[in-house]
Amino acid sequence: MARSVAAGGAKCDAVSRKQGQAMRATCGQATEPIEDWAQRNFGNCDLRDKRRNRRLIHIAEQMSANPSASLPVELPRWSDLKAAYRLFDCEQATLSSIAGPHWQQTRKTASKRKRVLVIGDTTEMDFGRMRTISGVGPTGNGSGKGFLLHNAMMVDADNEEILGMGGQTIHLRKKKRKGTKKENASQRLKRARESQVWGTVIDDIGQPAQGVSYIHVFDRGADNFEVYCHLLDQQGDWVIRAGKLSRWVLAGEDDERIQLKDYLPQMKTLGHYDLNLRARPKQKARTATLEVRVGQVKIPRPRHVSPWVRQRDQDPIAMNVVEVVESEPVEGIKPIRWVLFTSLPVGSWARVWELIGFYEQRWLIEEYHKALKTGCKTESHQLKTKSRLEALLGVTSVVAIRLLQLKSFARTNPQKRARSVVPAIWLRMLKLAGKLSSVSDLTVGQFYREVAKLGGFLARKGDGEPGWITIWRGWEKLNLFVSLASQLDANDKCG
Repeated sequence: MARSVAAGGAKCDAVSRKQGQAMRATCGQATEPIEDWAQRNFGNCDLRDKRRNRRLIHIAEQMSANPSASLPVELPRWSDLKAAYRLFDCEQATLSSIAGPHWQQTRKTASKRKRVLVIGDTTEMDFGRMRTISGVGPTGNGSGKGFLLHNAMMVDADNEEILGMGGQTIHLRKKKRKGTKKENASQRLKRARESQVWGTVIDDIGQPAQGVSYIHVFDRGADNFEVYCHLLDQQGDWVIRAGKLSRWVLAGEDDERIQLKDYLPQMKTLGHYDLNLRARPKQKARTATLEVRVGQVKIPRPRHVSPWVRQRDQDPIAMNVVEVVESEPVEGIKPIRWVLFTSLPVGSWARVWELIGFYEQRWLIEEYHKALKTGCKTESHQLKTKSRLEALLGVTSVVAIRLLQLKSFARTNPQKRARSVVPAIWLRMLKLAGKLSSVSDLTVGQFYREVAKLGGFLARKGDGEPGWITIWRGWEKLNLFVSLASQLDANDKCG
């Protein structure tokens, strides 16, 4: 989606981006040798045995080199495969013990930035209904088997650099027994709930360092009074899409009690902008004109709350509201409408424009889920216990970040000269592998299209941008050439 300010609205340019620095940082992580990447992300893991720690780094190298393959293909030597099964089977190998050092590293990087988006969402890890897997719970409508994975990605708000995963947690649904009485709201809030994963990861990430601002960007699943309490405790800002427009809020000078849907039309119109939408199934590409309204409300404590919220005795939480609504909807197409709750100021068009841009970055977490499920084929691995799958997920969740950084690298500044950010050896090997006459003038966007061509991307006029599979197949091939060239250079120096 591309957005531009329409003629009828207040005029404002998008916030300037420090793209060069972000490109070098993201490129460094995406194109560094696999051995260095594995050591940086897994070298500080503590699995209570030095041999296990070394084995984990080796497994991460092998899986990152061919992430979409099965374990027998990623680890073709029987000794390596057997060692991987033993590692995933040991009780010390968990999601937090394997991916935790990466989370800590991401938070440390975030502490050196000014503003960081914490983009969170939950996805189902569904391993299929026909498999026998011990320890998992129901997924989907109850017929699947797996668990929920909640992720919080950290992104530099000023240059869109993907810093990494800041925290994750797993929630296991319990299978409902036949004949069990339906719980009322009070009973449900006394037990462990899926919605608690938001607060758990918010608390795990914690408060930002001095001089740093965390802006938590969530979709409707996080529109929960308890989540706002966790954000207040951790001194975080937020941009959260409203879940229910029928909820009661306090608005006006006298804190009038009113439903949100009735208050929205009363809010102040701040401006308009155009949003260019790509073609979708049964929908042509179009340009939508969006109206932006702003207001202020207080969210009162709901009648039914968890014991944790009740102990806080929290006053109504004041926040701003931004409504983005399609002013000229097309017949037969559901009009665009976002209602966002935020702790950020909305007094000017420039601030609201930036805030909307923050929410638009939420799609990155969806891309991460694609990288985890399609790029790494995590759900296709044939391990037979929850504990083994959790250990495997500790590796693939970090590999997926590398895939996402790789794809994002070409998106953020495609016109930049590739030679200014891509190591020279990668360009030399691309020239040979792709049979190119010259690579000196390649842009970053062209570099990644050429990499995708190595993986089978045809680059025809109507093909659009390359997808995960072709990018990564090409990257695997290029990585092999670079590795061989590096070994030959090392041998020449020794000789």
